[in-house]
Amino acid sequence: TRTVPMLIDDLAEVDYSLNTLPAVFRQFIDLDLKGIVHPAGNYTGSTCVTTPFTIPDQSDSMLHLAFSEYFFQTSSFAYYTAGAFNVTITEETCSYFNISTEIFGSIIPEVAKYSVTPYPVMLKLMATEIPVVSLEQDSFTVEIQGSMEVFAVLPDSTTQLLFTMNVAANTSIALNIFDQKLVGSLCLNRLQFSLAHSNVGFFEISLLENILSYILQTEVIPSVNAKLSKGFPLP
Repeated sequence: TRTVPMLIDDLAEVDYSLNTLPAVFRQFIDLDLKGIVHPAGNYTGSTCVTTPFTIPDQSDSMLHLAFSEYFFQTSSFAYYTAGAFNVTITEETCSYFNISTEIFGSIIPEVAKYSVTPYPVMLKLMATEIPVVSLEQDSFTVEIQGSMEVFAVLPDSTTQLLFTMNVAANTSIALNIFDQKLVGSLCLNRLQFSLAHSNVGFFEISLLENILSYILQTEVIPSVNAKLSKGFPLP
């Protein structure tokens, strides 16, 4: 019987220990596993509530494996607690173009007035709440509420906050089993931005939506999918 949690990565581990004794029937055996994901080395309980479920009767395979919404909710809690939803993007890490106050100033006049000298820009993204997982028939969605801080990086390596935005992201995940692991692929469906605070003066956030969406699509989503492709170990 497995009692030791399995390491997923350096941030989280999963507990597949038995909830109850195996139920043995003539044609099959039922195993009720916990399926709880914890931050690595931290077994404090999550706020998620488990709901019992059953697997529909099918006889076309030797093994049927089902994951409940609770499993993914504890995963969301574990990775949120471990800070996995916090991402920093800098000029050095941006693959497709150099993000600078000059680029932002060409879109937002207030930035150009505030920062006459061009400086590199740093973006700090963080989830402000535990992402909400929803499993429906043929769909797996994750709602993420967060914030994005936009800084100018000065020559002495100090930073100056330009503005902060609220971010709401609707994403979907496709799941597959490969090499005895549960692997996923994240797709960004919808983004909403709103201005939370500005040191450069008020501006219409809609002016920035295209460039920010592009940065998230080209920098953040590929990074997330690279991690999801490593997979969750199966029991």
